[in-house]
Amino acid sequence: MSAKASSLPAYFDSLYGAAEDPYGVRSRWYESRKRALLVASLTRPRYRSAYEPACGTAELTAALAERCERVLASDFNAHAVDVARRRTAEQPHVRVERHALPQDWPHAGGPFDLIVLGEIGYFIEPAAWAEVAQACLASLAADGELVACDWRPDFAERRQSTQAVHEALERLGLRRLVRHEEDDFVLQLWSRDARSVAAREGIG
Repeated sequence: MSAKASSLPAYFDSLYGAAEDPYGVRSRWYESRKRALLVASLTRPRYRSAYEPACGTAELTAALAERCERVLASDFNAHAVDVARRRTAEQPHVRVERHALPQDWPHAGGPFDLIVLGEIGYFIEPAAWAEVAQACLASLAADGELVACDWRPDFAERRQSTQAVHEALERLGLRRLVRHEEDDFVLQLWSRDARSVAAREGIG
């Protein structure tokens, strides 16, 4: 492991040691708007089982829980896991665990009909991210959807570009149903079900 890679745990310990919500996920309009766009992009009204690694403070987790019968959320930082568990304490169908990817991928917890990868891929080295992508494919239900949403500008802790992160997921061969791109972030959704939302409802 490189010195840069080994510094990630200390980086996140420092962030969460200084503030419970270091990215302002609860307070910033940018974050709440992005979260609303992601939730609105989901093509089905309900999901059976979702997995959200790198859940952070679990604001998105709580929103996903309103659409899912069961949510498994995880983070590799112990402080974030504690915050996430408190945030979702009144949602008994949400479970929060401590995972480092790819080694702790919850293969036994699947299949998932929704996997959400938010702001995680660029913290993972490309070879390990390829393992995560394959784990997504192996754990995705027959009607499952995979969502990725990532910050686009460069920053010091990056292991790879956002473009590379999304290209690895594109290579899985799933049908892309949603792509939303802004200067700040890109949001994409791929599905095993190639039909559009309208086609599923017999429109057109």
